[in-house]
Formats: sequence, C-alpha cells, structure tokens
Amino acid sequence: MGTASLGFALADVARLMRRAFRHRLRGSELTYNQARVLVRLANESGLRQVDLADRLEMQPIALSRVIDQLAERGVVERRCDPTDGRAHLLAATPRARSHLDEIARVTAAIRADALRDVSAADAAVALSVIESMRANLSSRGAGADGADNTNAAGGRAR
Repeated sequence: MGTASLGFALADVARLMRRAFRHRLRGSELTYNQARVLVRLANESGLRQVDLADRLEMQPIALSRVIDQLAERGVVERRCDPTDGRAHLLAATPRARSHLDEIARVTAAIRADALRDVSAADAAVALSVIESMRANLSSRGAGADGADNTNAAGGRAR
C-alpha cells in the first residue's frame, strides 16, 4: 500500500467498522449515534452540548434529538452549568452502565474481527501511528491547510 492510498484505506476501515457496529447493535435499544454519545459522555462527563457536538462532529440540532432520546430513557442527564445559566452540562447516569457494557462487548468483537491474523505488536504500532496522525490533524489549532485557525481569544475562527 502506497502512502497515496493511506487515507482511503483508513476511511474504508472506519466505514466497515461502523457498518459492523450498526449490524451488531441491531435489536439493541440504541442507535449508532446514541452509542457514540453515551461512550463519549462516559469518558468525558460534564461536557456542554455544544462541545460534545464539536467533538462528535454532529450538527447541534441532531445531537439535541439524540440527547432528548437518551434523557427520556434515563441514561443521560442535563445539569445546569454553574458558570453559564443558559448552558447545560451532560453526563451519563448509572442506568447507562448496561448499555456501555453492551457497547464494550460489541466493540471488542469487532476489534477481534478486524485484527484477526495481526500480531499484538503490529496492532500496537498501527494504533500508535493512527493516534499520532489524529493528533497531527486535530482541529485544535491547525486547520487542514496547516494554518493556525484560532482567533485572538483562542477560539476557532469560523
């Protein structure tokens, strides 16, 4: 595989993993996007909705619907942000645990399928390289053109 096809290969693997995840979640109470939100909130509790939308690269209105659905089930709660009365902080509730356990089982099975016949050492190197690529391309400062896209206040220029 040449470097010219690296991006396409990564995109294809990501697409196939998402498809496998959706397939294995069939029959579950959760949709793919609900699972994404729950996992992120389990790992980063207390996020503002706008920050969660940014991290998941979801439109705020679409995320709002997902959060409403999860809140109706009692697996996510909105708390008032003590620093901004207009904003809410989001958190997974203890009732989310069974869903998170199911998500963990599904992702472990998909990971096992994806890494079949790949040594643990090769898998570790691949993950390390992908994490470095993610950090290099992260939207935290440098844009796709390599330019600093932050404004004087430190926020993203839009």
